[in-house]
Amino acid sequence: MMKGIQDYYPDHFGQCYGCGRLNEHGYQLKTAWDGEETLTRFTPSAYHTAIPGSVYGGLLASLIDCHGTGSAALALAKEKGIQLEGFNAPRCVTGSLQVSYKKPTPIDSTLEIRGIIKEVKGKKVVVEIRLLSKGEVCVTGEVIAIQVPDDFGK
Repeated sequence: MMKGIQDYYPDHFGQCYGCGRLNEHGYQLKTAWDGEETLTRFTPSAYHTAIPGSVYGGLLASLIDCHGTGSAALALAKEKGIQLEGFNAPRCVTGSLQVSYKKPTPIDSTLEIRGIIKEVKGKKVVVEIRLLSKGEVCVTGEVIAIQVPDDFGK
C-alpha cells in the first residue's frame, strides 16, 4: 500500500472515517502525488452497492470529499516547502463540496480518484476531482478545503 499524506497527520486527525489511519472501520484512503495530479485508490466491497452492479452515490461523494482534503494538504505542504516526516502534515477540512454524477460507477473494480490543484490562496485550496472506474470518468467534483490549526479538534 502506498504511503499517503494521511500517514503524516497527527493522531488527533487520524480518526476520520474516510482517511483516518487510526480508524479501523474507515476507508483508509491514502492520497499522494502522481506527477502533477493527486491520486487515491479505493476498492469498493459488495456492501457498498446502490443498485446491483453499481457503487452507492453517498460513498462516491465521500471519496471525492476526503480525496479533496488530502489533496489540499499535499498542495499546502508543497506550497510551504514542508518536508513530510513524523506527523507534521497540514490538515484541511471541507469548506465546500460539489459532486456531479456522470454515469453509474461499476462496483467490480478499483476506483481511481484524481485531483488537480486549481488554486492555493492562504489557507484555502480549490481541488478539481475526477473519479474513474475501469478508466472511465464516472463522477466529477470540486472541493474547497480550508487549512485548520494543528490543535483543531483537540
